[in-house]
Amino acid sequence: MNHTVHSFSTALTTRPASASLTIKDSIVLPPDTNHHGTIFGGKLMAYIDDVATIAATRHARRPVVTASTDSVDFLHPVKKGDAVSLSAFVTWSHKTSMEVFVRVVTEDLLTGARKVCATSFLTFVALGEDGRPTEVPGVLAETDEERLLYETAAERKEARKIRRGESKHFADFMGTECSVRESKAERKPRRSFNREYESAWEAEW
Repeated sequence: MNHTVHSFSTALTTRPASASLTIKDSIVLPPDTNHHGTIFGGKLMAYIDDVATIAATRHARRPVVTASTDSVDFLHPVKKGDAVSLSAFVTWSHKTSMEVFVRVVTEDLLTGARKVCATSFLTFVALGEDGRPTEVPGVLAETDEERLLYETAAERKEARKIRRGESKHFADFMGTECSVRESKAERKPRRSFNREYESAWEAEW
């Protein structure tokens, strides 16, 4: 009898959210902490980006780039000597982009007490062999948690679109140079703020 082995990297219409699940555990050491004895926010954000990148790559089976860190909410401090456990999975996808949810749990290793200390949403884009965005599989949500995140993802996408438009507007309006206070005689005319603001909101993701 012949058995056909299918590679997981074979293109699929959808992939289960659980297939991208990625878990990272780490202990908080003294160099990781600030003068309060808690983990640097930037250190935790680097952990979040690492685990989310792996999850997105597992889903797409393509190289990915971080398009946006949509939110990072710090809920409880993470202290020196604590363990942190990050879990990430792809919640939703749209054409070439993927939304990834990351939950960070802190654990007091001496007492066993655990708390969700942070949550985060990030967006990644998959790249094809030509280095340009390429399509990714859809997401099959199976558990209650996965379904909740999947069903609310479209709302977060719209919020992302608005925020991205704002970012583009401010980048264009402010330019690349650090502005200094100018006299009225030296001040150069600028395009209408309101008109540019409206056009930025209309930008596509």
